[in-house]
Amino acid sequence: MVRAVLDHLVVAAATLEQGEDYVETRLGARPLRGGRHVAMGTHNSLLKLGEKTYLEVIAIDPEAVAPGRARWFALDTAALRAEVQEAPRLIHWVARTDDIVAARRACPVYCGEIHAMARGAFEWRITIPADGRLPGDGVLPTLIQWADERHPADAMPDVDVRMVALAGAHPEPDAIRSALAALSLSDTIKVTYAATPRLATMLQTTRGPVTL
Repeated sequence: MVRAVLDHLVVAAATLEQGEDYVETRLGARPLRGGRHVAMGTHNSLLKLGEKTYLEVIAIDPEAVAPGRARWFALDTAALRAEVQEAPRLIHWVARTDDIVAARRACPVYCGEIHAMARGAFEWRITIPADGRLPGDGVLPTLIQWADERHPADAMPDVDVRMVALAGAHPEPDAIRSALAALSLSDTIKVTYAATPRLATMLQTTRGPVTL
């Protein structure tokens, strides 16, 4: 049986500074700089959400060479670029597995090809559709397998922010639920019907509950 678990949430921003400001304003804690993804022309900042779980702010790196393919997380799409110009927003989530090949095979909804990636001391394999778009319009997770037991959240300071719930809506909820079940993720996110795909999370912070 394939098993995946929540690894991290993804907040997209027009610039990393804007994303950091947004998270700090909403959650009362500022994400710390992670590093650059050279292959994708992006960079990120990270905020710990618990053991081996974090929130990632990601943006196109203005100093990077543009990749010879579509960037991940739909960052090259006109729709998302327009949305993050207005404000940073939660767009996606990533699920961790110990066997990304088996997980990708088990998922009935296409989540992309498996690519090897690295940032600093961390190496991983991750699913990325060729066109860079989000699996299940962002409601289904991208799959990741870290190269070893090390995890980015291990060294992050604990800022007393925890995810309480994750919810999504999709015009084809049954297909999304079947894919989640195949990955043992049915209890991680609740998916309902909506004409337009949506993703939201409730987080417990030192200021009380906050929804992104």
